[in-house]
Amino acid sequence: MPMLNSQNSKLSKLREALFYEKLENNKVKCNLCPRRCVIPNNKFGACGVRKNINGKLYSIVYGKPCSIAIDPIEKKPLFHFLPGSKAFSIATIGCNLYCKYCQNWEISHPEKKQELLLILEKQSVLEPEIIVEKAIANGCEVIAYTYTEPTIFYEYALDIARIAKKQGLKNIIVSNGFIEEQALKHWVKYLHAANIDLKAFNNNFYNKLASAWIEPVLKSLKLYKQNLWLEITNLLIPGWNDDLQEINAMAEWIAKNLGKETPLHITRFYPHYKMLDVPPTPIETLKKARQTALQHLTFVYNGNIPGEENTYCPKCGKLLVRRTFYNTETFFEKPGVCSCGYKLPGVWS
Repeated sequence: MPMLNSQNSKLSKLREALFYEKLENNKVKCNLCPRRCVIPNNKFGACGVRKNINGKLYSIVYGKPCSIAIDPIEKKPLFHFLPGSKAFSIATIGCNLYCKYCQNWEISHPEKKQELLLILEKQSVLEPEIIVEKAIANGCEVIAYTYTEPTIFYEYALDIARIAKKQGLKNIIVSNGFIEEQALKHWVKYLHAANIDLKAFNNNFYNKLASAWIEPVLKSLKLYKQNLWLEITNLLIPGWNDDLQEINAMAEWIAKNLGKETPLHITRFYPHYKMLDVPPTPIETLKKARQTALQHLTFVYNGNIPGEENTYCPKCGKLLVRRTFYNTETFFEKPGVCSCGYKLPGVWS
């Protein structure tokens, strides 16, 4: 892989980005996410991994995963999608949001990003075909694009997803939903499920804690729901997005726009990154939030605490899926079907 200042003859080893336009004076405009960064020559976009080189936009992380792991699907979390399956999970460095409480900041916004990029450039490219082969060899039914923000390694994830789908694997993403409509419409053709982080239901939170805005996320949620299986995560941060009126409004919006059977994961915050002064979410707050959301939604789970992660039949109350520390047991008459005849929403086989 060439150095970032390599000559044009070596640029073919980089991957030209999708969804951008050329401007005057060798500038480019990236149209992948709602920031629509205008990037001068030899500079990066806000995500830190898409670079203008001589008037063309390149992804400098294509084929350069910084994290690879095999996770239970429940860790994403996806509770209504192939329970008990294994997800071959990958990420590259970079992100298009700047969350002050980021759990993976070491790779999403590493303090020594340039040093890490130089190290990655010296590594061999892991071509999409290799990722799919590794997933199959490890008995994974799913490939997950996760940990950082999959949008910023769009080209790499897209190429992997195309191959994986042809091989009979499922593709899922864990995303902040901050992506432009044109890019998303193309992407969903190869995806099967998504867990989208709806960080709050107020724009002040997005502005101050993520340097973003909520409208594109809500728009993306609707498009995801129209095309694949969708679950939502909401991390509850004390003093920022834990007001029960806001929880009620969020759940009501989800029910109206995405359907009341869309699973919602309300999870516990722990101090991290630049928010070490904020205490963990009280368990009582989580339980109240869940009960509030249940007024509008059928499936609401509390995460990062024991309990409230099982799935019960809404019709007869029977336990259908038991989850204990990512260990999963199902009690279906047949996949996704309760003995009373109720068909549980989701993808079960």
